[in-house]
Amino acid sequence: MTTETDALSLTVMGAGPAYTDRSGAVGAAYLVGHGGTRIVLDLGQGTFTRLAGTIEPSSLDAIVVSHLHPDHFVDLVPLRHYLRWEFTPGRRLRVLGPRELAARIDALHADPGFAAAAFDVEPISEGTPTQIGTLRIEARKVFHTDESYGFRVSVGDGRPALVYTGDCGRAEDLVPIIRSGDTLLSEVSFGTGPGDPEAAHLDGPTVGDLAARTGVARVLLTHLGMGHDRDATVESVRTRFSGPVGLVDPGFITSIA
Repeated sequence: MTTETDALSLTVMGAGPAYTDRSGAVGAAYLVGHGGTRIVLDLGQGTFTRLAGTIEPSSLDAIVVSHLHPDHFVDLVPLRHYLRWEFTPGRRLRVLGPRELAARIDALHADPGFAAAAFDVEPISEGTPTQIGTLRIEARKVFHTDESYGFRVSVGDGRPALVYTGDCGRAEDLVPIIRSGDTLLSEVSFGTGPGDPEAAHLDGPTVGDLAARTGVARVLLTHLGMGHDRDATVESVRTRFSGPVGLVDPGFITSIA
């Protein structure tokens, strides 16, 4: 039996889209932990403040970035400053992401060594799971940008895991990393739908179909676009999936048994 202290945990730092009029909504960032291991999936605009108020950032084992849109990675900039200047000597942090992540951060400051001053950046491996402490990360390329990923985060012992879609425009891309009983943390940018195929995001009915097809235990919705109704979006998932469904906000905490 899984105990509370042995469970995989999720704490939402940020769950907003690229732009919104919802007060307090910031970019994507999800703190995942197990035992003494802590990682963050994405670190979008405005999320460093909540992260630093929740955990001492240099104690993280890694940051894992899904793709190179600013609402998913740009707060690596304040994190880099924190690691570089808050400590003497400065501290370092492991960062996994798309191949061009370090170059993109450097370009923001026209400084080729900006990221390397505090980050050990490495490319995501799609074919081979990555072990970070007690956490096992499986990555899968998804349709969004040239290099975008969804992730399955588990403790590697057959227990249910957390599957995070990142930003994804084709639900079937995620099927290989979802197992029955997992928790699906899914973007739902287009609300009740339908959305614009060229924007490469999901809507509620599509998420519901994916959840039903793969047998997940529950669905946690995130990244809801501006102007879309929260309750109607949740109901649009429930029309296709009979399990628990909810929208997450910053401060949401749960365990994945």
